Amino acid sequence: MTSDTRRVWLTTLGCAKNQVDSDKLTAVLEDSGYVAAQSIDEADVVMVNTCAFIEEARQESVDTIIDMETAKRDDAKLVVLGCMAQRFGLQVTEAFPQADAVLGLDRYGELVGTLDRLTDWQPVRVDHSPMDILYTVRRPTLTTPYAYVKVAEGCDKPCTFCAIPLIRGKQRSRPPVNIRDEIAELATAGAREVVLVAQDLAAYGRDIDAPGGIEDLLRFVSDVDGIEWIRLLYLYPREIRPALIAEIASNPKLVPYFDLSLQHASGTLLRAMKRPGDGDRHLTLIGDIRTAEPGAATRSSFIVGFPGETEDQVEELADFLRQARLDWAGFFPYSAEDGTSAAELEGRIDPDEVTERLRYLMALQEEITAEANEAMVGRTVRVLVDGLEDGRPYGRSYREAPEIDGVIEFDAGKPGDFVDVTIDASYGSELAGTVVG
Repeated sequence: MTSDTRRVWLTTLGCAKNQVDSDKLTAVLEDSGYVAAQSIDEADVVMVNTCAFIEEARQESVDTIIDMETAKRDDAKLVVLGCMAQRFGLQVTEAFPQADAVLGLDRYGELVGTLDRLTDWQPVRVDHSPMDILYTVRRPTLTTPYAYVKVAEGCDKPCTFCAIPLIRGKQRSRPPVNIRDEIAELATAGAREVVLVAQDLAAYGRDIDAPGGIEDLLRFVSDVDGIEWIRLLYLYPREIRPALIAEIASNPKLVPYFDLSLQHASGTLLRAMKRPGDGDRHLTLIGDIRTAEPGAATRSSFIVGFPGETEDQVEELADFLRQARLDWAGFFPYSAEDGTSAAELEGRIDPDEVTERLRYLMALQEEITAEANEAMVGRTVRVLVDGLEDGRPYGRSYREAPEIDGVIEFDAGKPGDFVDVTIDASYGSELAGTVVG
């Protein structure tokens, strides 16, 4: 390592909140003189921002660490970051002695100093406290016309299956001005859509007594010049009050997209999860949303195979899906997380049975999603051009969140443009159309 700079390769796993962390870490490193490597071969430091939400995510993190160790140069350093490093730091250190550093979330303030030491290089001395990353407003150069903005960190909810409070701690909301400053920076950098994320987004502000909570925040950031769409992800159902529904339905900057964290339809299972409601209450909430905004897009995620789940309860969830007609849904196998109370429950479901239940529910939802998309044929929708694939533009309407839902292909436009597209055809979760006007 004799060059006049140091190059860093960062691989990010997990959710959009992890991607926000990676973006901010990249900005901190850029401020400290480090440069993003264009390939892993040229990197002096290879970093993996891990996920530890469920067992599948942990296995992906392990596999990726191994892959990065194999792919990097022999003299390059390996650094493990993120949720798995936070929750299982000692185990990660013991399992991967080849890792030169393991830094959990509360040690991000040490990252610059750690890399300086590992690479024997210190062009700039910048001291960062452990929580600076949450409040940092600068981001690296945007590669998409949308960007995620984390408005809070951590969660206070007592869900029995979830390890997020063990990893991320209690909820810590950012001051409204700090959030607005970040959105303004992103708008200047070319963002046309911002996606607000948090572990418990609709509960934003309670820990800092922010006046008006999430609704006031939305009004406060809606007039940032350059931002045309604001989207909300991860809404806990009990926190979705009439005022929030009304704000999303009436505020022209807020896309009518409701990502509802429902988890199941069985009241018995939801009580065991320490989650609110049941299928009937979920349907009432969805009905309230559609009354306020008939064209609202809806998404949710569901846990399959929670301890004690019966075949009748799977059918209860299937019946709910048929009635709810969600535009999008994700299904995840239950993962017993150490330190959560659900991990001690009896009635574990055989993994093969869980897989069959997942296939059944996913197939059912695929049909519902395909029917919802088929109903779009002939309609004209406003679309944000996300990028080009083989020279052909693709993008999303208000109905599709970036990276998790389908996309629309069409015939004209460049990334960052808004275009009106008449939908000509539907292919399952994908749409195709023609630009008009």
